[in-house]
Amino acid sequence: MRFCRFNDNRLGVVEGDQVRDVSTVLEELPSYRWPFPHGDVFMAHFGELRPKTEALAKTAPAKPLSEVKLLSPIANPGKIIGAPVNYRAHLDEVLDDSALHHGMKIKPIAEAGVFLKATSSLIGPSDAIVVDWPDRRTDHEIELAVVIGKRGFRIREEEALDHVAGYTIGLDMTIRGPEERSYRKSLDTFSVLGPWLVTADEIADPNNLNFELTIGGETRQKANTNMLIFNVQKLIEFASKAYTLYPGDVIMTGTPEGVAPVAAGDILHASFEGIGSIDVRVVGNWDRR
Repeated sequence: MRFCRFNDNRLGVVEGDQVRDVSTVLEELPSYRWPFPHGDVFMAHFGELRPKTEALAKTAPAKPLSEVKLLSPIANPGKIIGAPVNYRAHLDEVLDDSALHHGMKIKPIAEAGVFLKATSSLIGPSDAIVVDWPDRRTDHEIELAVVIGKRGFRIREEEALDHVAGYTIGLDMTIRGPEERSYRKSLDTFSVLGPWLVTADEIADPNNLNFELTIGGETRQKANTNMLIFNVQKLIEFASKAYTLYPGDVIMTGTPEGVAPVAAGDILHASFEGIGSIDVRVVGNWDRR
């Protein structure tokens, strides 16, 4: 199953080049009063709502995907977790290029740990990435994004995939500089998710997916998730050693070699085997709609 958020927070099931509006299923969600629960409410109840969602999709009105605005498929992640230098070739390129490491000691993920990105940095593919720090280099980073579907703490590696709701494409935009990653990667618009969430049952092996990022037809990054240093299961185990993972939490699994600057006017085309593709604009100011 593939579901998306579109237009004015509508819920859609994607079938080919059409989206079926199944927003009425959201009326089944429980209502809460403050304090609200951790995590994304829809993702917390997705398992029980899935049969109704699939049934609605059979007769729900359809629209062409080309005519809707795609939002982030996850509305309210409690956390966006990043995995630094989780591809060996990317670790090597960072160590070799002072414009990437700024004199800092770069450690492999086992020593560096993971980091958190601000949830306010999250956008969908129909929004635009804003690059408005002219004195800084801003780079693209394409990543597999893993969405948690079941609460867990100190999850064992062999049980990790049981906690996954699905997968989507992630862009982890990065300003280069001496600050901590959580600062440089948390600017507004610097976390892109889309075009939809593909449920875990449709991805037989998340650790063997081809993916690519191009700009203007030029390949910038191209790899396979089988090159991850910490694969999806290991990342979930590693992150959950520190943080309780809640439904809707997102783990960005890291980027391969080929990171490079973007500029206003660029369109990032990111594609992932088994998921799909997104085209995301880069603009230079906040008039981005």
